[in-house]
Amino acid sequence: MSLLGRTEVANYKETDFELFDGNPLIEALPEMMNQSDVLEALSYFPPLPGEFRFIGPDMKREQRLQYIELLRQPLEIYYDVFRAIEMAIKKGYSSRNPFSPTTQHYLHYQVDEPPPFYPSTGKFVGRGRGITLIGESGTGKTSMLEQVLLHFPQVIQHHKYQEQLLGFQNQIVWVKVECPEKSSVRELCEEILLSLDVAIGGPYTKPASNHSALLIQIEQRIKSSHLGILVIDEMNNLSVERVRGESGLLKFMKKIVNRLGVPVLFCANPPFDDILVSLPQNARRSENGGAFFMNRLDRDSLGWKAFVSQLWQLQWTNIETPLTESLEKKLYELCVGNVDFACRTYAEAQGLVIGTGDETICESVLQDAYERACVLSSRASDVLSAKEQLLKSHRQKTSIKNDGKLKEKRPFIPTVDRIQHQEFYDLIRDVVASKSMLENINDPEYVRSSVLTDDPIVTLKERALLCTDPLAEEFC
Repeated sequence: MSLLGRTEVANYKETDFELFDGNPLIEALPEMMNQSDVLEALSYFPPLPGEFRFIGPDMKREQRLQYIELLRQPLEIYYDVFRAIEMAIKKGYSSRNPFSPTTQHYLHYQVDEPPPFYPSTGKFVGRGRGITLIGESGTGKTSMLEQVLLHFPQVIQHHKYQEQLLGFQNQIVWVKVECPEKSSVRELCEEILLSLDVAIGGPYTKPASNHSALLIQIEQRIKSSHLGILVIDEMNNLSVERVRGESGLLKFMKKIVNRLGVPVLFCANPPFDDILVSLPQNARRSENGGAFFMNRLDRDSLGWKAFVSQLWQLQWTNIETPLTESLEKKLYELCVGNVDFACRTYAEAQGLVIGTGDETICESVLQDAYERACVLSSRASDVLSAKEQLLKSHRQKTSIKNDGKLKEKRPFIPTVDRIQHQEFYDLIRDVVASKSMLENINDPEYVRSSVLTDDPIVTLKERALLCTDPLAEEFC
C-alpha cells in the first residue's frame, strides 16, 4: 500500500522569488525552513521511561519497548534530501503555472501527438528533475524519505486564487509507490493510478485494458492532478538482466520527467547504482536533482554517537545499565552501524531481561538479543561482508598496536553479570531490604556504588557493611 499523507486547504504565501510568485501550486506549499528547523521537524524522540521503569508492571514495560523503533535521530543527509525534494517540486511546478497559456495547452494535448498550433507563450518545456537515493537495508533511507514527504501535505485543495477561479480543485503534491518486481510498466501505471485516487479519496479509476490507452490514461491523470513529485521505492526490483540496454520502465520514467515535467525520485538498495552507471544517459537524468547515498554509520562518527546516546536512554528495565564503552562496542560489532539492527537488538535485549529478577543488560544479553531479533537479516551477504571488513580492520589495528610482539596472556577471570543462583539472590535481596539494614545505611545506593570502586571489599568493610570476621564486636 502506498504512503498516505494529509489534506490541507490552500493557504497562499508569497515566496519572494519572481520565478515562483504568482503560481498557486507553489505558493500553497509550506514555507521554507532553515537547517535547524528542518532537522527538528524530521526528528522524533520518544518519551523517556522516568519512574515507570521502577513501578510499571512487566508486561506494560515490555509494551513500551515499541517506542524504540520510533526513534528518529536526524543526520545531516536528512537536510540535503529534504532540500532536494523541496526544490525539485518547486522547479517542476515553475513550468506548470495553471494561469499560463502554455500550461493550458500542455494539459489539453498529449505529449506524443504534435498539436495543430502552439500558444504565443511558446512550447511547453518541463523542468522535471530526477533524484536518486541509494542505501542498504536498515540504514533508514525509507523512514527518512517518508518523514520528508509527510512534511508536505499530500493533497492541497484549491478554490480561488486572488479572486480568480481555478480550473481544478485538488493538487496532489506527492505520491509514493513501489517498483513492481517484474519491472512492468503496466503494473507501475496501475499502482500510480491507485495512489492518486487513494490520495483524494476516490472514485477509483479503472485501468484501461489496452497498453497504449493505459499510457494515455496515466498521462492525463498525472497532468490533471498537478502531481508535484513521483517517488518510486524498491527500484532494486529492476533487474540487471531485464535492462538489456534500457527497460520499458526506465523509458516510461524518462517520459514523465522530460515530457510531463514531473520530478521523479528513485529509492533503492544496491546494485541499482550499478544499473544507472551502465546506462550513462539515464544516470544523468536520475541525478540532475541530486544523488544521495546512505551508508552504515562509522563507529567514530558523530551520527552513531548521537544515535546510541538517544537509543540507550529508552531503557525500561528496573535496573539502570549505564552505556559503557564495552557495551557500545559490542552493539556496534553486532549491528555494524545499521540503525535498524541496533534498535531491534536493544529492544529485544530488554525484552529478554524484564521480569527475570535481574534486569541488567550485558554483552551476553546483547548477543542473545541480536541472534533472536536479526536471525535472518544477519545472514545477508552485505551484513556478513560488513562484519568481515570490521573484523579485518580490528585485526590490522591490533597488529599495529602489538608491534609484532605477543602480549602476555592474562588469566581468565569470569564475570558475574547475570544471576547464577536465584535462591542466594532472593535471600540477599531480603536482607538488604530489611528494616534493620536500611537503618544502618545512610545511603541505600552505597552498596551498589561500592562495586564501582577500586576495592569494593575494603570499601564495604570501612562502611561496616561487610563482615569477614563473625566475632567482630561492631557487627554483634
